[in-house]
Amino acid sequence: MTFTDIAPRTPAFPSKLPQVGTTIFTVMSALAAEHGAVNLGQGFPDFHCDPALIDAVDRAMRAGHNQYPPMAGVPALREAVATKIEALHARQYCANTEITITAGATQAILTAILATVHAGDEVIVLDPCYDSYAPNVDLAGGTVVRVPLTAGSFRPDFGKIAAAMTPRTRALIINTPHNPSATIWTAEDMRTLEELLAPTDVLLISDEVYEHMVFDGVQHESAARFPGLAARAFIVSSFGKTFHVTGWKVGTVAAPAALTAEFRKVHQFNVFTVNTPMQHGLAAYLQDPAPYLQLPAFYQAKRDLFRQGLEGSRLRLLPSTGSYFQCVDISAVSDLNESDFCQWLTREVGVAAIPLSAFYGDGFDQRVVRFCFAKQDDTLREALQRLRKL
Repeated sequence: MTFTDIAPRTPAFPSKLPQVGTTIFTVMSALAAEHGAVNLGQGFPDFHCDPALIDAVDRAMRAGHNQYPPMAGVPALREAVATKIEALHARQYCANTEITITAGATQAILTAILATVHAGDEVIVLDPCYDSYAPNVDLAGGTVVRVPLTAGSFRPDFGKIAAAMTPRTRALIINTPHNPSATIWTAEDMRTLEELLAPTDVLLISDEVYEHMVFDGVQHESAARFPGLAARAFIVSSFGKTFHVTGWKVGTVAAPAALTAEFRKVHQFNVFTVNTPMQHGLAAYLQDPAPYLQLPAFYQAKRDLFRQGLEGSRLRLLPSTGSYFQCVDISAVSDLNESDFCQWLTREVGVAAIPLSAFYGDGFDQRVVRFCFAKQDDTLREALQRLRKL
């Protein structure tokens, strides 16, 4: 036998995520492109960021900031993040030991889970939830415990959360403003959670990537504002969401020093550090708070345009109090389930949406779909013109 007689063989191995396939976002975006549909499914803007931010990154590149930065992030950016949190939420974080720059919020959440969850630990997630949470727990060897938010209102059910907690519960993941439901947690909600967790050793992972998209003059209730939560929390945010640069994949984690130390042990080996010139550019751009302080009004105008355009239609609008999403009840339009309706809507009407059932572990279908209004006004008007035909 010669080497040329040996047939190439790709070894088989057991999958770590056997139930995971292509995400619904990828599927619906591909279908939208195939049919020339207006893509209100995947949550990213179709408009440009502030040219001043591009200029700041360009200056950083030309100044030679193109090599590895410190593992935890460029000091000036960590300082800017700490200053911003203190100004908004009256909570002081040490930039050196309590702020870490990450490769987006998704990496931040995965790293927090890998750093804290051991085999057999339980992590509570609140359905419907972003689709990375459960696979992250699986990769860490933990057990996902799904607790539903209240159907229809998507309010936290603290009785069910309390009932789900056991001596094996390592962490709870919350998300406010919430994707996909576009609801927010109130100060009362956060205080109730603070009281619930106080006698436990349960960690909190607070996904706050839409923190600057809270409407109607309401304040974002960050976990940083509540001492009992901040002391046990990894608080995650995203420059991609805030500054319309989702492709840059730059996020932040604020956590007490002891939690940050464990977080960074994993961070240094799963990503090490994050794009240097983007960090310097963001640090310079953050010196002016106006762009993020004006963001609620910017997105509220888009929300209002979209909601007004659907008034009088057979799509029943659910409240949209935060994030850049709008959910609608399709019961009066179709007898199809959510997934089939979104496929039909994309092919036949020319607008892509996301079924809420994709955010539930059991595929719970309540006849609700999600639109993203982080689009140019002309894009939204085109989508509205098509949707009004329903």
